Amino acid sequence: MSTGAKDHAQLSDIFNKDEARVDWHDETLWFVRAKRDKAAHNLPEWETLRETASQIKNNVLSNLHDYLLQFEANAEKNGVKVHWAANGEEHNKIVHSILKENDVNRIVKSKSMLTEECHLNDYLHNNGIEVIDTDLGERIVQLAEEPPSHIVLPCIHKKKEEIGDLFHKHLGTPEGASDPVFLTAAARDHLREKFITRKAAITGVNFAVAETGEFVVCTNEGNADMGAHLADVHIACMGIEKIVPLRKHLSVFLRLLTRSATGQPITTYSSHFKKPRPGQTMHIVLVDNGRTTQLGREDFRNSLKCIRCAACMNTCPVYRRSGGHSYHTAIAGPIGSILAPNIDMKNYADLPFASTLCGSCSNVCPVKINIHEQLYKWRQVIVKEGYADPKKTIAMKAMDFTLSNPSIYKIAGKAGRFVLKHAPFTVNNKLNLWYKHREMPEPPKQSFGEWYKQNNKND
Repeated sequence: MSTGAKDHAQLSDIFNKDEARVDWHDETLWFVRAKRDKAAHNLPEWETLRETASQIKNNVLSNLHDYLLQFEANAEKNGVKVHWAANGEEHNKIVHSILKENDVNRIVKSKSMLTEECHLNDYLHNNGIEVIDTDLGERIVQLAEEPPSHIVLPCIHKKKEEIGDLFHKHLGTPEGASDPVFLTAAARDHLREKFITRKAAITGVNFAVAETGEFVVCTNEGNADMGAHLADVHIACMGIEKIVPLRKHLSVFLRLLTRSATGQPITTYSSHFKKPRPGQTMHIVLVDNGRTTQLGREDFRNSLKCIRCAACMNTCPVYRRSGGHSYHTAIAGPIGSILAPNIDMKNYADLPFASTLCGSCSNVCPVKINIHEQLYKWRQVIVKEGYADPKKTIAMKAMDFTLSNPSIYKIAGKAGRFVLKHAPFTVNNKLNLWYKHREMPEPPKQSFGEWYKQNNKND
């Protein structure tokens, strides 16, 4: 969803115009982070689970080719049709061809960040196929003609009153109705007809098991089950990194996923799909879309361990106060900022800089991805490749010249102290981005060098 025209800083300014919303967004996500902490602390073996999951994923990434072929062979034995897509465009064409083959022009879809990444909804809409997102949050942002702003909580940026207005416009609910229970019931009535009348359903994939050829979809609403079980055609769309070697490994990841995402012990529905029911066809589309390129980047391959829990988003001070849409990519937050540049370094060059590098994202990651280190490394790559902001490049060159020349450094320090003392208006103004969010310090009476020279006369 790259805008091309606006970067994270500019889009953040738009979100920050509504200060009350920013505060509410920040507090809500921190509440979810606190629930995660409580759930984690209630398990004495939490760190062992994290380490085990990380090591399993290390094994997967080192043997991805073999596990994918094993999964394909076992899935086909189960009666599932397996397709391979090199990129998002191929993925969309494959899905479209399956729908055309079955004479389907109306479908239901459960939450899938991969289909968001591939812009499947827009592609199918442009080809005359109606897509109804059945996850409640996804349906809300679909009605608002917006992308999700969060992996797990797609409409976390919207207030209940705004959702009430959307439902009044599109679902015919009473004007001004904003009670969450009432609105949820209205959405259930609205979606029930869609489930019953659509012949095809698309789901994402949380985990796929090489040993058995099955895949697992985790939801709290049961919408993936409803769509898949009522449809004649089930299409599952999966990034190739979602493989786990053995069925028993699911117990590790299922214990980590929801505790990290929402603080729950487990999702309400953890549904295993292995073979189509009689009369149904089941397809799975395995998608690369830059993943093998990331796998070949030694500094960044660990990002492919991600299980899409969004714990890094909930803890990130930048994400919480800039909103998901400011990242102008399907997956926002810290994890999105290390995945997106791999797909398009030029359009997403701003995202690794949208971080304080505080390391909180890495601390909460259930599979121990070194997110903040990768953000720092991406900055280095982006600068070397020439995609950094020209203003920052010039500023850094000026700093490099100043800091590497002692005489210039001393002169600059004296000039800075003089300006802060006698002409503070030259820096305390709206043109100084630093001043917009911070108070400038009181100018020191002397530099450290001067102080050191004065206090070490007898040495």
